[in-house]
Amino acid sequence: MPSPPSPAVVDAIPHRKIIRTWLRAVSGRNTALALGLVVLDLGLFVLSIVATVSVQATALKVLFGTLAGLVIARLFILGHDACHQSFTPHRRVNAWLGRLVFLPSLTPYSLWDIGHNVVHHGYTNLRDFDMVWHPSTLKEYAAMPPWRRGLERFYRSGLAPWLYYLIEIWWKRMYFPSRQYMPARRRIFILDGLLVSGAAIAWIGGLIAAALYSGQSPTMTVLAGFVIPFLVWNAFIGFVVYVHHTHPAIAWYGDKASWAKAQPFVSTTVHLVFKPNFGIDMDSVLHHIMQHTAHHVDMTIPLYRLKQAQSILEARMPGRIVVQMFSWRWYFDTARRCKLFDYSLGCWTDFSGHRTS
Repeated sequence: MPSPPSPAVVDAIPHRKIIRTWLRAVSGRNTALALGLVVLDLGLFVLSIVATVSVQATALKVLFGTLAGLVIARLFILGHDACHQSFTPHRRVNAWLGRLVFLPSLTPYSLWDIGHNVVHHGYTNLRDFDMVWHPSTLKEYAAMPPWRRGLERFYRSGLAPWLYYLIEIWWKRMYFPSRQYMPARRRIFILDGLLVSGAAIAWIGGLIAAALYSGQSPTMTVLAGFVIPFLVWNAFIGFVVYVHHTHPAIAWYGDKASWAKAQPFVSTTVHLVFKPNFGIDMDSVLHHIMQHTAHHVDMTIPLYRLKQAQSILEARMPGRIVVQMFSWRWYFDTARRCKLFDYSLGCWTDFSGHRTS
């Protein structure tokens, strides 16, 4: 397991502006390539949903529903790039493509823009600003009512990324959020919420119509063609955000001064590496989203250039970027160790407050 960089090494990390100059050669955006990726993944999504209706065996319906959820994740990654304006060189094209490929994940484009681009990227791993998988302190945890402590334990058990994202991010902050979670009221937020609602109604309605036409159970058809894909998608995004910013060698910060000094665009994210299995390159399957340090250093680098950008960073700053080989053993060990955070000591603790990193 990689060790956290020493303070001397962290201080030696160049300014973000300098690091970005290293990546200029791989920052070009290609409209034709971007459109090709959209057509490919939309086609895969339609085929996988059609397959959930076409097959009769329940196991096959579940299988194709699961595959549809993974394709939704691929489409979302394309929309994530479009929302960063890194997908094509054209702002309007990015906005419309982003809204289109966000529909299967029911993600309102404008609200994702605020929550992700402004908040998460602007204040990555800064307490009271970055809201995604932010760790509580022992005192905060002790003050929670029993049901909330139980939910927190389940969230951080390693078994519930799907539930965390579904409730804490999508339901509370994306889908018609209350003023508690989104104080600003903008017309575009409502319109984007209505857009994804319309997509959900059309999606479910189409599945029911297809089930009735083919003499199948509408309940099973909606379960396989909508519920399972949506839950699989939530599990994917919850997992990805968790492993990107939760690691014994990754710190969270309690104040802006210490956060800024730590060069957070380099030091607060993990490059997760997957071993090829059965000849499948998971990095390509996931549109290189795991090459995450490069993305945080420069959000304008398109997903189809991230691998080259990450290689440049790791060559220019050896030992300063957390690179982690994925295994389920590592994942559940991280979930065991990273429960709460002691901001005064700068370390992870368990739910009893015992230091674990």
